[in-house]
Amino acid sequence: MLEATDDFLRAYLLRPEVRPIDESGPHERALHETLLDDPRGEVSGEALASIEDPDARYNYEVLLGFRRRVLAAPSLEGCYLGIFREERVMVPPLFLDQIAQIVLRNILHDTDDGLLARAAELFFRQQKIMLDEGTIMSADQETVTMHASGSAYGNLGRLIVEAQTPTRSVNLDVLDSDNAASYWSRDQRHDFVISLNHGRAALDALARVMEKWVAHFLSIEVRIRPLRQIEDQRWVWHVGLDAQASAILNAMWRGESVEQGDLRRLLCLFQLEFKDTRLTRSEVGARPIYLALGMDDQNVLRMKPQNLLLNLPLHLEV
Repeated sequence: MLEATDDFLRAYLLRPEVRPIDESGPHERALHETLLDDPRGEVSGEALASIEDPDARYNYEVLLGFRRRVLAAPSLEGCYLGIFREERVMVPPLFLDQIAQIVLRNILHDTDDGLLARAAELFFRQQKIMLDEGTIMSADQETVTMHASGSAYGNLGRLIVEAQTPTRSVNLDVLDSDNAASYWSRDQRHDFVISLNHGRAALDALARVMEKWVAHFLSIEVRIRPLRQIEDQRWVWHVGLDAQASAILNAMWRGESVEQGDLRRLLCLFQLEFKDTRLTRSEVGARPIYLALGMDDQNVLRMKPQNLLLNLPLHLEV
């Protein structure tokens, strides 16, 4: 498990939302310098109230609230789980994504498989999905947005944003098993595209990352494999890995009719099995658990990896 270091806390103080700008007042600058020297130091209500700019004051309130959670938890992993076990999540999504990224970097620290690392990005970076003649291509949403009008990445950006250019007519930079090592020279650029089609190596890599995610947080060994479709007419448990997939799976499980347009949003299906079925609820036993990942009506995939930790049918809280 990971502990929050001083440098981890300082990184938040250097974010543009918190770092002083030319217009920042002397009290804001003084507090920032004090926290850089001692990122765990106490901040009085008077010091917080003295910040001149109300927006900066609010940003500090949010940051210090997050810091309290981090320092009170036994680990970053414990902090992450604790936040989602509360009735309302009061932490900015960006902070949660950053914890997930740090944890996954630690989980995958000994791998040289670039596909695993790229698949792990789905846990903490939104993806833009392009569907064309049966292909499912996943690109980093932020990268597409930044470069949609540029030259080096613009063709792919326009392809995915506008969905007008056939995939086969553009030279896409796709990461697959034969060039997975290329990821490491560009891992900070987030400009590789992966295929989420059944049978492609990236989808299997995503399954492996999910297995490692569950094992790291819950100390439970599971086996996850991609599926083409759910043929079990009497499935007993499922987990949507995003809001769209959750809603669609719930409707299917209840036997409700699901429109074809909604079904189109389901991108990937998986089957999860527990190595030790004694951990599962009695009504589940050794039956498989079905997982699904989908996109919204803007073709954006926003994975919720916490669902894989909190919504499994365990008879005891882990």
